[in-house]
Amino acid sequence: MSRTDWEVVIGLEVHSQLNTASKIFSGASTAFGAEPNVQASAVDIALPGVLPVLNRGAVERAIRFGLAIGATVAPKSVFARKNYFYPDLPKGYQISQFELPVVQGGAITIRVGEGDKAYEKTVQLTRAHLEEDAGKSLHEDFHGMSGIDLNRAGTPLLEIVSEPDMRSSAEAVAYARALHALVRWIDICDGNMQEGSFRCDANVSVRPRGQEKFGTRREIKNLNSFRFLQQAIDYEVQWQIERLEDGGTIQQATVLFDPDSGETRMMRSKEDAHDYRYFPDPDLLPLVISEEWIARVRGGMPELPEAMKARFVADFGLSAYDATTLTASKEVAAYFQATVDAAGKANAKLCANWVMGELAARLNKAELDIAASPVAPAQLAGMVARIADNTISNAIAKKVFEALWNGEGGDGADAADQVIDCQGLKQVTDSGAIEGLIDEVLAANPKSVEEFRAGKEKAFNALVGQVMKASKGKANPGQVNELLRRKLQA
Repeated sequence: MSRTDWEVVIGLEVHSQLNTASKIFSGASTAFGAEPNVQASAVDIALPGVLPVLNRGAVERAIRFGLAIGATVAPKSVFARKNYFYPDLPKGYQISQFELPVVQGGAITIRVGEGDKAYEKTVQLTRAHLEEDAGKSLHEDFHGMSGIDLNRAGTPLLEIVSEPDMRSSAEAVAYARALHALVRWIDICDGNMQEGSFRCDANVSVRPRGQEKFGTRREIKNLNSFRFLQQAIDYEVQWQIERLEDGGTIQQATVLFDPDSGETRMMRSKEDAHDYRYFPDPDLLPLVISEEWIARVRGGMPELPEAMKARFVADFGLSAYDATTLTASKEVAAYFQATVDAAGKANAKLCANWVMGELAARLNKAELDIAASPVAPAQLAGMVARIADNTISNAIAKKVFEALWNGEGGDGADAADQVIDCQGLKQVTDSGAIEGLIDEVLAANPKSVEEFRAGKEKAFNALVGQVMKASKGKANPGQVNELLRRKLQA
């Protein structure tokens, strides 16, 4: 069988660390980077006589997520004890939710690929439930032993479980990116993957194309980058296909991805739910969420990416691709909106081009987030306005942008005007002056004139370039083209 004879089936479980100041069942800090074991309270490690108290802020963040994905927020959900032994789980169980999760159902629409081959797909979600995180095992700098840091124990998590709707690593990565953007957009998680705030487990199986029954899945644990997610899935898919084609079988298992070798390796045989001996936690009452509570949370929700995307298309005439790019993160969307507000709705497309083009390229090269951009929205808007009214050309605008990036012109909305005036960059639009430059260029380039009249269009472009050079880039390109062609055809 060839690779195309197999169908890949992927579902993701994403652990999103909620950005509360304290833990889900205690008042201990969730701040990252503290010395080991200084933020593990008696509640977090379940010392005798302690009782957990649910963090209201964690629940509100779960409600916010449920509303954002169009899910059902359960009026009553239950916390359970998930029993298993692991070195960094000192109490021998994890408080989680099982049969009655706080968020049920919902969906996320993703965009996969680029250009003409891009397509949209809706991924259904099974659930999202609240739970506490475990501690962390440390395997370096301990002279052959492992250390345990319990600072992370009790940190609030929202585990988001998808249906097995994805059929390629590209779809899985697109879904993970969309989910990552969403939890940051609605401000429930900082999304810092290096610090473990957003981690993915990928359930991967393959089956002969056309077969309805799912193959046996293997779960790839704790993937903390989109690149590793794609590499791990691609390797695992190829490994499973080759094993089945060689006559072997797939054993349900939990595996780890080694970024150095690019391979997955088995960690343990995969447990099923009954292995964890779930039962309702006797120390916690059922979580009851009223309609009034949900309504209050809904009232504080920001405009969501899909709604903003549709508005950008309807109000600003942007393409679906542009609108998707500009709503990829809350920060980019906010920057673009502020730029349009300052430059005017009529200049929205021009603003979009500069935000997605020159600004994005500069930020990427400098390894800066858009929130740290040296060019503020009002400054970019001022420059866009000067392009729109023909004070400067697009080519000259790049010089203006360079100056703004370097802090020239001040930090006000008139910064672009200051740069244009100080550097003498105003575009030449006087027809007489442009015609004079054209006459000089034609006289100095008789060969190019003959070649154009002989049908060589490249000669025309060369003459345009000479006129622009003579004007030091200041002549209006549209006028140059029109007047030059008129003279050559006279």
